[in-house]
Amino acid sequence: MASIRGALICLAPLVLAACAGVGAAPPPTTEAADASPGTAYGLFLAGEAAADKGDSAAAEGLFSRAADSRDATDDQFLKGQAFTFALLAGDIQRAATLAPQGPDNQHQLVELGALVRGVEDMVQGNGKLAEVELKAAEAGQPTAIAAALLRPYAAAQAGDVELSIAMPVISDQPIAEFFARLDQGELFERAHRHDEAETAYRALIAKGDPGGLASLRLGEMLERRGHPRQAAAIYDQALARSKDDSGLSDARARLAAGKPPPPLPTLRRSAAEALMAPASVFLMRKDEEASLAYLRLALRLDPTRDEAWLMVGDALAATGDIPGARAAYEAPKPSSPQYVTARLKLAWSYQNGGDKDQALAVARATAKAQPKDSDAAINLADLLRADEKYDQSAAILDPLIAAQGEHPDWKLLYMRAVDYEESGRWSDAERDLQRALLLRPDDPELLNFLGYSWIDRGEKLTQALAMVQKAVDLNPESGAMIDSLGWGYYRLGDYRKAVEKLEAAVSMEPGDPDVNNHLGDAYWRVGRKLEAHFQWERVLTLDPSAKLKSEVESKLKTGLDGGPAPSQVADEFPKS
Repeated sequence: MASIRGALICLAPLVLAACAGVGAAPPPTTEAADASPGTAYGLFLAGEAAADKGDSAAAEGLFSRAADSRDATDDQFLKGQAFTFALLAGDIQRAATLAPQGPDNQHQLVELGALVRGVEDMVQGNGKLAEVELKAAEAGQPTAIAAALLRPYAAAQAGDVELSIAMPVISDQPIAEFFARLDQGELFERAHRHDEAETAYRALIAKGDPGGLASLRLGEMLERRGHPRQAAAIYDQALARSKDDSGLSDARARLAAGKPPPPLPTLRRSAAEALMAPASVFLMRKDEEASLAYLRLALRLDPTRDEAWLMVGDALAATGDIPGARAAYEAPKPSSPQYVTARLKLAWSYQNGGDKDQALAVARATAKAQPKDSDAAINLADLLRADEKYDQSAAILDPLIAAQGEHPDWKLLYMRAVDYEESGRWSDAERDLQRALLLRPDDPELLNFLGYSWIDRGEKLTQALAMVQKAVDLNPESGAMIDSLGWGYYRLGDYRKAVEKLEAAVSMEPGDPDVNNHLGDAYWRVGRKLEAHFQWERVLTLDPSAKLKSEVESKLKTGLDGGPAPSQVADEFPKS
């Protein structure tokens, strides 16, 4: 979280405009400053170190101790740091008590503090006080939109119906305005003004309804009012535009099954949802700190919002706080729709951290707990493949593919083909790849996999070259596919063409040992033996497989012609 150091977090408008840093004079950095562990400055430095490691909770504690120490009782900077990291760590109650106030603090921090206090007031059920705080936060540019989206819910909590249904003033922010109008529709329904709610939703649908959100809310409201046919028509129209939308599909299936519609969410749950849009935008923009602040506020309003826990995990992982990320991924319960996704992320956090046994343990437990969830099984197969347990991975995929009949998911066939090929079962891999290509004839990955495999085996070279050429045409930025094309020319004996393609492939994939090895072979065949020697030496620096390492070491000794490889000195200074 280096971007926060020396400048407290700045929450920007919902889209586009980036915020300027909000700074304050840091503690003294002169030699006169006492950096002993118990002093304000010593604690500040320890807090900085914790922040560098992405540990918001530890940073919060250290900055709080620094701010409370006797030699820093009036240090607004330290108090601001303590507030910021309490917010990022999710201790919203503590952040609300630390929130800066008064003219001696920078106004952006004061407005952010008002936003935090407004959220905490809503949690405590004090809608009237939350209204006051959110109005103050709405006055500042960094927090204006978040406060504007939350304030109608505070008004509803306070019983102020007219203010709750008033459209917030949000200018030049179309995405924020969309969510404000979406929320207005729900608030109309809460006020039992159903005709106005329907009008609000239909106006959004007429403008395109991104994500089908307005259609989903309108359909659910119609169901609650006893109009299932009208609701079905809304769902069907929306699904015609977005046939893969799971929310709409689930709603339509629920309606068809005669199950009751979901009740209106609680005010706090809806208010939390209002904060998800800016959190998502900031996360997509790689501004993890701002996203995390919104997510922590959303989870204070609704701790059961599991999609927020997933995003918290992603944000913390991006900032290097892996223990914090894992704790977030563990939050969703087995009954949650986000449970399997969270467990997948948890397993891969262990895999990427080098704890392969724990990664597999998490994946196996998840697959056992959710035996009907194909994603859980596929994730287990992926981890087994990553650990080079190819036979076990294929065994996991076998029943999934068999259950899908004549038209299985081509991606599953691709995965199993990798397992088969790596475990020496080429005929089985070839069969799966050909079957997958029948289902997806223009997929570049499939074309390249099968084409390269034939080329490397010296089989069906003309057909294979045409396949990888098609793959390159479909994906011209892929160095791996250009490497396949170059290797195809090599196998056909067109070494100059091979050099041309393989040089292009190496420029795109300079760290790939196989691509560098292929180029070395091609250089040798066109007489550029010194360059071949250099290329093979480079392969050894790129963590090659044991098999490739042995092959390259042999070529460095004897070249490709069976005789000793030329030395660098001999080639550069030939004997007369």
